[in-house]
Amino acid sequence: MKKHSILKANKQYSETYKEASIDKYSKTRIAILTCMDARLDPLKICGLELGNAYIIRNAGARLTEDAIRSFLLSYKLLDTKEWYIIQHTDCGLTRMNNKEIDDLFELKEDDNKLNWMSFTNHKRTLIDDLEQLRNYPLVPIQIPIHAMIFDSKTGDLELVASL
Repeated sequence: MKKHSILKANKQYSETYKEASIDKYSKTRIAILTCMDARLDPLKICGLELGNAYIIRNAGARLTEDAIRSFLLSYKLLDTKEWYIIQHTDCGLTRMNNKEIDDLFELKEDDNKLNWMSFTNHKRTLIDDLEQLRNYPLVPIQIPIHAMIFDSKTGDLELVASL
């Protein structure tokens, strides 16, 4: 989609958009961290509608510093009461390791490198991220946090763990 196509599509959208019809506070008070994969519609996956949840997205649905920041701000500023981390099968970050991604960028040994946070085991990665989030000092103990895997072939969600 070209830049101008986006502007044209937005013009059609804005003609029927009603800002007042969507409350800034989600109806369910949940925040969801999920992958940026364009095939995923986190609201539909969870049976939700626009205005029902705060969506945080990044490559692989990984618990980055920014994801933690977003969860915390959703709690303090938007009154979230429950958090989810939802990864999906057939994720691109499971097909390559960090070295292979470095090689794509032709990075040398002495270059500043990112941690691409690639992974091979959804369940282990989700549990590690879930525990890291639960143990983060500013995360309130009363917030339930859940880790799930979305099956890209069947559409099913599997609960991996809750803390």
